Amino acid sequence: MKIPRLKALNGLDRDLQQSLLSQIRDLWTHTSTALEGNTLTLGETKFVIEEGLTVSGKPLKDHQEVMGHARAIELIYQGLDGTVTESCLFDLHRAVQSEAVADIYKPCGAWKVEPNGTYAVTEEERQTFIEYAAPEDVPTLMAEWLAELNRLAVEPLSETDAVNAYARLHLGFVHLHPFWDGNGRMARLLSNIPVLRSGHPPVVIDVRDRKEYIDILAQYELASGQLTAATGVWPAEAQGRSFRAFCRRSYQTTRHLVEQASDQQARRNRRHKGGDAG
Repeated sequence: MKIPRLKALNGLDRDLQQSLLSQIRDLWTHTSTALEGNTLTLGETKFVIEEGLTVSGKPLKDHQEVMGHARAIELIYQGLDGTVTESCLFDLHRAVQSEAVADIYKPCGAWKVEPNGTYAVTEEERQTFIEYAAPEDVPTLMAEWLAELNRLAVEPLSETDAVNAYARLHLGFVHLHPFWDGNGRMARLLSNIPVLRSGHPPVVIDVRDRKEYIDILAQYELASGQLTAATGVWPAEAQGRSFRAFCRRSYQTTRHLVEQASDQQARRNRRHKGGDAG
């Protein structure tokens, strides 16, 4: 595994660095796939990634999703030093969409070719349909989105600014929905690039917060309306406030992993000092 330059790794022994990175990888993979309905538990996710074996009674598709997401994290780490291009996105999509689908209307590693959207219920309990960006507008909108990703990834960001950058990119990507499938996992991967490049561990969305997560995204998308080449990616900037707050709360999960690793290192250091004193 390529080791990203995370501030959280500073001062940790090599084995603790590797352990923290594995914990982040497993949690990131588990939560992001579970949000989409994957049935593997966190423990099973760790087992599948590390051992390369299947879990009895669980769908093959779930194993493929987990392995694909872990591979996508590797690709993210490997590309942290360079400009993110359209080609990078297509490579990531091929990793995430690990299940082979022979259908010209479901392209893997290419933009969607058919319209897509989702059914939602408003705060007033009104049933409605959210229309994502039309296929013909995707190249223009994604060029704007990619330019913003690369702009945010240039300068080192504070933790707060990094999480806000994640929220902005995440909102734009899922509202666009540029692929026929895998958009949520792609958003949660790509939006973390400025976070990681600034030396912070990734934002991870807890699967237990799934309903709140989906509801906030739906409220934002309904308030913004369908994205077009004319509206741009972020036509309703102020509407992202709730999601930014949600992401800041979600960040406690990765912070906890970092604190655990730091505490373990501190215990080692105290034992070492005690041995020297003796």
